[in-house]
Amino acid sequence: MQEKAINVLIAGVGGQGVVLAGEILALAFLWAGYDVKKTETHGMAQRGGSVVSHVRAGEEVHSPLIPLGRADALLALEKLEALRWSPYLKPGGTIIINDYELKPLAAATGLAPYPQDIFGRLSRYEIKRVKASALAEELGNPRLGNSIILGVLSAYLGLDEEAWGWAFAQKLPPKLLPSNLEAFHLGRGLSF
Repeated sequence: MQEKAINVLIAGVGGQGVVLAGEILALAFLWAGYDVKKTETHGMAQRGGSVVSHVRAGEEVHSPLIPLGRADALLALEKLEALRWSPYLKPGGTIIINDYELKPLAAATGLAPYPQDIFGRLSRYEIKRVKASALAEELGNPRLGNSIILGVLSAYLGLDEEAWGWAFAQKLPPKLLPSNLEAFHLGRGLSF
């Protein structure tokens, strides 16, 4: 177990499963013996607004909030959310981005443009670009994108696969578990 906290920020928009992904990650850390703190901010989640979950794990963690510039990883379930929350990443941090565009209301109605060149703007970070939404569609369920993203993250955290399986089983109904674990293993097996 590490002495310092591992800080993971998960960002997306309402309905993408950000809170659920944060709960699964926190449970995987807990199973592995870490002290874990987690919190989330829902914003206007019910209207497609920004949602973020902070997950911190270590030998002893005192606060659930990740300070600016201290996140080891940012999981972005939507491209714009990667840009919005990137100030939380530490130098050399990793962004795992779902290459998916879900325009906020202002951009969808033409009141404001959707930002261009998001990946270029984030080039100072290590980026793992994942077409998680497209892969989830191929698996037959567009809601599996966050399980794919968690699978990608799992390859970098070093947590036992058993921890992940247990965490998924704690949060999902039995009928949804097989498809989510399939998506998770798909993400875990992706190479970059």
